[in-house]
Amino acid sequence: MNSAPDILIRNARIVTPAPRDAPARGSMMSELIVIPNADIAIKSGKIEDISMHGTNQSQASRIIDANGRVVIPGFVDCHTHLCYAGDRIDEWEMKLRGVPYLEILKQGGGIMSTVRAVRRATHRELAQLLRERLDRCLEEGTTSIEVKSGYGLSTRDEIKMLEAIMDAASNWPGTVVPCALIGHAIDGETPDFIERTITETLDEVHRCFPGICIDVYVEQGAWSVENARRLLDRARSLGHPVRAHVDQFNSIGGIGMCIELNAVSADHLEAADHTSLASLAQSNSAGVALPICGMHLDGRYADLRSFVDCGGAACIATNCNPGSAPSFSMPCAIAAATRHCGISYAEAICASTLNPARLLKLNDRGAIHPGTRADLCVLDTRDERDIAFMLGGRPVRQVIVAGKVQPV
Repeated sequence: MNSAPDILIRNARIVTPAPRDAPARGSMMSELIVIPNADIAIKSGKIEDISMHGTNQSQASRIIDANGRVVIPGFVDCHTHLCYAGDRIDEWEMKLRGVPYLEILKQGGGIMSTVRAVRRATHRELAQLLRERLDRCLEEGTTSIEVKSGYGLSTRDEIKMLEAIMDAASNWPGTVVPCALIGHAIDGETPDFIERTITETLDEVHRCFPGICIDVYVEQGAWSVENARRLLDRARSLGHPVRAHVDQFNSIGGIGMCIELNAVSADHLEAADHTSLASLAQSNSAGVALPICGMHLDGRYADLRSFVDCGGAACIATNCNPGSAPSFSMPCAIAAATRHCGISYAEAICASTLNPARLLKLNDRGAIHPGTRADLCVLDTRDERDIAFMLGGRPVRQVIVAGKVQPV
């Protein structure tokens, strides 16, 4: 090293996926590198050097004594709906009392209540609310995050959401990757809604945000496979990568569509059977599980065990949203995934760091290795299994983003 590092983390137990240019698949997901008693030198926002504890005698500007605690890559949350206004906690209370969902819808609840709140909110209000939620995610160890639009359901309001996402991202320490979920639901009060979305809304998103990922929710009562394919196929022709929410409640062909269109990912997968998961595992599309949904809604979870055993590239994410997944915590998603999706703690660490980083094309992070961006979590434990074992509390002791220690 030519000069003193900015930060030197001493006596760390490094636990990291092996650095790879592509997501880890199948058995590779469980292959963690563990370096006990290591020193990590950070310079100009990147990891400069990793050495055995005590061998690096540099006088860093700041020294952090990990005291044997686990250091892992910062979490990458690759599926969230953090940009919204209002709340739906009254609906949740009604659900606890046994009120059927259809009755909640009749009373003005469900996703359209959030849509109405977003349409009423100003750009500035949405950006401020999002920034506050991003800070909550950072406290939980998330250093890179995807944030979707999708509660506007009109050209004007989808653009308003995406602009608010970009504004909130501009002064947040971590990295925000926007996603245009213009096919989130069906607005039955808008004439020719599907056609307008596929043409007018997509055209405006393409003009304002060229190359942004386009997403759609495929489900009974939402977008059909046929209409979703039309939306995503046209998006691809305009140069946009595509993703899709599929097989949450019903398996109606969404996974096959994702494979056919070479989608970046197929997300949810609670209703997917082994055959569908095996086909997805052999495709170029990642599988993203959202286990907090199962905790909050209906006790149904994606079978990541089958997916990984068939060679799939798995990710887990919070799906943080006001209706079905009210959590900012990637450690919570990890705890749920290991209990209910069938994966090990090692696979869960890979599925929450390296793999989602590659899914979002953030190729400079997700692993701890010289030359990578210094996005790190110092855990409040000396045993990496605790990140999956513990329920509640705050397992993250310190968060470092691009070489800067964050207040938590």
